[in-house]
Amino acid sequence: MEHDGRNETLDDVVKRLVDETGISEADALELIYLLGLNWCSLVREARLLKGQARGS
Repeated sequence: MEHDGRNETLDDVVKRLVDETGISEADALELIYLLGLNWCSLVREARLLKGQARGS
């Protein structure tokens, strides 16, 4: 996955997803393993997951 013109490592993607959506690193990793590195899908699912956590 490319962001800002450079290749990101898995750790970079996890950190960016955590920073942008507020989910945990464990949840971010799980989403990546389930969905792959499609950023739009990851953000959508992370936001849904975060919303479910608030609703509980």
